[in-house]
Amino acid sequence: RRRAELALPWDDPLWGRRGCAEPVGGPPWAGPAPGPAGRHSMLPRHVQRLGRDWIAHWNGSQILALNSPVSNCTRWAGCYPWASFPLPVPVDFSANWRVPPFLGPWRQFQNSNWQLDNFTQSSCFHLPNPSMKSEGEEPLTKRRRLSGQHDTSAPEEETNFSNQKEALCLSVAQNEEKHSSKKGAIKRCWEYFCQHSRTMKISENKETNQSNTESEAKFDFTVMSYNILSQNLLEGNSHLYKHCRQRLLIWTYRFPNILQEIKQLDADVLCLQEVQEDHYRTQIKSSLESLGYHCEYKMRTGRKPDGCAICFKTSKFSLISSNPVEFFRRDIPLLDRDNVGLVLLLQPKFHCTTNAAICIANTHLLYNPRRGDIKLTQLAMLLAEIASVAPQKDGTFCPIVICGDFNSVPGSPLYRFIKEGKLNYEGLAIGKVSGQEQFPRGQRILSIPIWPKKLGISQNCVYEIKQQQKEENAGEKLEAAKPDDTQEVIIASEKLSSKLQHHFKLSSVYSHYFPETGIPEVTTCHSRSAVTVDYIFYSAANDDATAQPGAEDSFHGGLKLLGRLALLTEKDLWTVNGLPNENNSSDHLPLLAEFRLIER
Repeated sequence: RRRAELALPWDDPLWGRRGCAEPVGGPPWAGPAPGPAGRHSMLPRHVQRLGRDWIAHWNGSQILALNSPVSNCTRWAGCYPWASFPLPVPVDFSANWRVPPFLGPWRQFQNSNWQLDNFTQSSCFHLPNPSMKSEGEEPLTKRRRLSGQHDTSAPEEETNFSNQKEALCLSVAQNEEKHSSKKGAIKRCWEYFCQHSRTMKISENKETNQSNTESEAKFDFTVMSYNILSQNLLEGNSHLYKHCRQRLLIWTYRFPNILQEIKQLDADVLCLQEVQEDHYRTQIKSSLESLGYHCEYKMRTGRKPDGCAICFKTSKFSLISSNPVEFFRRDIPLLDRDNVGLVLLLQPKFHCTTNAAICIANTHLLYNPRRGDIKLTQLAMLLAEIASVAPQKDGTFCPIVICGDFNSVPGSPLYRFIKEGKLNYEGLAIGKVSGQEQFPRGQRILSIPIWPKKLGISQNCVYEIKQQQKEENAGEKLEAAKPDDTQEVIIASEKLSSKLQHHFKLSSVYSHYFPETGIPEVTTCHSRSAVTVDYIFYSAANDDATAQPGAEDSFHGGLKLLGRLALLTEKDLWTVNGLPNENNSSDHLPLLAEFRLIER
């Protein structure tokens, strides 16, 4: 039995589910049909000679498009092995194919969702012929015709053809990413802010001016921030993971996936949150050390057995100092939470005229959306520790990278405080500090000051002793006979102010919204929410495209952002059933950025 000549989506209301479409009547110029009445072929004559029975196979999940590059191959179907060979037509489908007007009622054609950008490589013509099994067995006349076209083509046409082929490869790669995502694998790409490949050496930089090369020493490194989801917290908040199969939530399943992600991304510095202490001691530390990392860890001070870790490759850095920060203070009722931070000062291993250093900080702030007062105080304590570690001999700060889960959304007062370096919190409700809730439940207004004076941290987010010494060295000593009186005057004046400040001009690695669509980026996705709460902030160099104004005032050199691992939308993540899933075993995505250290 012969099948219908051409099966197209609008001819079959079942979209290919019933074998083949009904025969379609042809126009007067089509000639006699090779078979039963009403059957015809709409393929070119040189293709008609290649086989007797024709069908057009359309992938049910794809919609035909006319103006997109298509697969330039035909495949021989039937019970024989499939083989492919190039068609003697350009890659641009629209140059050679037009929709005949007799394919059905035009209104039915319009209603068939005929789009121009979804045709992919899976849409190709299938020809049942047992005699052709490989490219080498193409008809001799066809090979001659192809070679003749190639020989007579102009150089401009060859260039255009190669460009079209590159566009085809890109569309095919994007299609493969979509199909792989359906199988549970998330595809993320690198976004570069310069023309240098990640694997390119600094000495191969062709675009840097000679004067800059002589005056600047450069050092490239990558930093990852990753909340790996403590098993203890997962089991204690099982309502967040109702969308997951139980076998995917077991630590013995999750840890190999997390370790594999770390291996693949191969960052020089790892800032990990929710690192469970027993897992760190028995598995995580030894596994990372085998990959060439040195690990520093700070466990939370309460009953929850997780903490923060910073791990760096010993081939790229050496440790100058490790400084843990505990946010719990027994004598201060405000600070009754057991969150922690960790601040490392690292020495890059590269030849430089002067000693360069990089400050890496990692933290996991309180989650509670209604306690913005605690969040701001914890952040101030972390910034004060950084301010005590990062100063250099000339009075400026060394380059700084701050990573972590800040449990605050982009644009919130806490986020703006980090990026802008100042915050007037007068009249601000504590439930609005982090922006986690659209309708905040915490309506109490922040007190002025937020934290008591015995914490020892000023409104400028530095330790008060350090600030007093700095003012004395700068010749701004207050007129007071005793140091105790001076300290009391400073604190008294600060009580009248509702403005927080810090001295770091920080930029965010991520922009938090996709520029083409305005859709938010997402760093965490579970049954209750999908938002951005994880960040990488850095002190940008003067020539960095994302530098905050005034960065040159307080920093010695700085960091230039070279690239980042792109984030995803909530819709992207739910195509793989959210987080965690079969391949991604945390409810957070890893953030990854590449920097260049510039020291002048």
